[in-house]
Amino acid sequence: MNNNYDRAAGFYDKLSKVVFGNALTEAQRSVLHFIPENAKILIAGGGTGMVLEEIARMRTSGIHITYVEISEKMLAVARRRKVGENKVQFIHAAIETFHSNEKFDIIVTSFLFDNFKEDKAAVVFNVLDNLLIPNGSWLFTDFNIEKNQSRIWQRWLLKSMYFFFRIISNVEANDLPEIEMLYSNAGYKVVFQKLFYGNFIKSFVYQRP
Repeated sequence: MNNNYDRAAGFYDKLSKVVFGNALTEAQRSVLHFIPENAKILIAGGGTGMVLEEIARMRTSGIHITYVEISEKMLAVARRRKVGENKVQFIHAAIETFHSNEKFDIIVTSFLFDNFKEDKAAVVFNVLDNLLIPNGSWLFTDFNIEKNQSRIWQRWLLKSMYFFFRIISNVEANDLPEIEMLYSNAGYKVVFQKLFYGNFIKSFVYQRP
C-alpha cells in the first residue's frame, strides 16, 4: 500500500527528533492558535498524533476531532495520546477515500501533501476543500524548497528522505507537489505564515472563501 507508515510507526517520532530537533513540533504548534473554542476539526494523515496533545494543551475541552490516518500502527500510537476532555473519533482510512456528511471548522494537514504526486495531491485537496466550512481555516505544515543555491542542502535532505521512506513506507512521491497553486486557484487567502529549520519547513494558515 502506498504512503503507509506502519513500518515506521515505532521509530518515527524519535527519528524526526534526531534529524529536526523540535522543529516539526514547533511548526505544527505555530498554527494551532487559530483553533476557536468548540471547534470541529478534521486532522488528515495525523501520523502518531503528537498534534492531539498540542491541541489539548491549548484547548483542554470542547473540541471535536475527526482523525483520519492510513497507517493502522500510527493510529494505535495516536490513540494513546492525552487529549484532555476533547472528543476524538479515530478513522483508519486513506484520506482520498474519506467521506463525511459533516463540515469542519478547521482542517489540519501536517506533512501530508509531500507524500503525493501532483495528480493525487489535487484529488486530496478537493476532498478536503469540500469538507471545510466557508471562512474555515486550513492549518497547513509541510516541507519547503527554496530556489536558491545557498539552500542546496534542502534539496539533498528532501531527496534523502524520499529515498528512505520509499523503501520503508512505499511513498509514491519523489518531489514536493505545487500546493500553493491549488489554494490560490480555489480562492483561499493566506492569513498566517512562518518558516522553520532554515526555511525547510513552512506553516501556513489558509482561509477558505
